[in-house]
Amino acid sequence: MEFEFMTVDTDLPPSMPLPKATLRLPVSSTAKIMYACMLDAALANGLEDTNGILFIHFPIMELSAALSRSPMTVKRSLNELEEAGLIMRVRQGVGEANKIYVLIPGKEEIRYE
Repeated sequence: MEFEFMTVDTDLPPSMPLPKATLRLPVSSTAKIMYACMLDAALANGLEDTNGILFIHFPIMELSAALSRSPMTVKRSLNELEEAGLIMRVRQGVGEANKIYVLIPGKEEIRYE
């Protein structure tokens, strides 16, 4: 891999967004990376529900492959994000991936433990 020093004019490579507020949350690093990945997917390929709110479908096995983590770790991280108020999962029919709404943290809305 080739590296270069960063200057004022350096163009960054494609990156994923991660709100600064998420850095202080009591969730694992895997959950934070997963959140950035899901936020990026929602911004790039999000689907709109009937209310115009973006959601994504991200099956466990796809998340597992994208993050190079086991399905059990992915499930644990999804639970962490949901408990922290960063995502909302809506169950679909049997055998269908959940709708995942990626929520944007507000200053007062983040639950610190």
